[in-house]
Amino acid sequence: MPEDRFITIGTLSARTGVAVSAIRFYEDKGLLQALRTSGNQRRFLRSDIRRVSFILIAQRLGLGLAEIEQELAALPQGRTPTLADWQKISRSMRSQIDEKINLLTLTRRKLDECIGCGCLSLTKCELYNRDDRAAATGTGPRFVLDS
Repeated sequence: MPEDRFITIGTLSARTGVAVSAIRFYEDKGLLQALRTSGNQRRFLRSDIRRVSFILIAQRLGLGLAEIEQELAALPQGRTPTLADWQKISRSMRSQIDEKINLLTLTRRKLDECIGCGCLSLTKCELYNRDDRAAATGTGPRFVLDS
C-alpha cells in the first residue's frame, strides 16, 4: 500500500475538526478502524476523512451512533470506498432524511400556530384546537407529530 494513503490521528483530527479523543471514541465504537505501526501508533486511511465527515453530518441530522454504525458497516474496510459504496448509503438514508426535512418544514410552519399540545396559550389555538380537541388523539404536539 502506498504510504500516502495513510494519515496520523493528528492529521485526521486537523482535517475534520474532530478532537483526537473523539476519533479514539469513534474507533472504540467501531465507526473507524486504525492500523497500527510497529511502534503501535495509529494510522488511518486518507479516506477516513470522508468517513469522519459523514459521522459529523449524520450526527447533525440527529442520527444516533448505532444508526451511523449500521450505515458505515456497509462500507468496505481496508480500501477507499467507491462512489457506488457512498451511493448505497445515500439510498439507504434517503427516506430518513426526507422524514426529517418534512418534520422540520412542518414544525417551521406550525410553530407560530397552535401545534396541538393543549396549552391553549395562543389566540390561534382557539381556532385550531378549540376546547383542546387534539387531546383526544394523544399527548404532545399532535398537529406536528400526527401529520
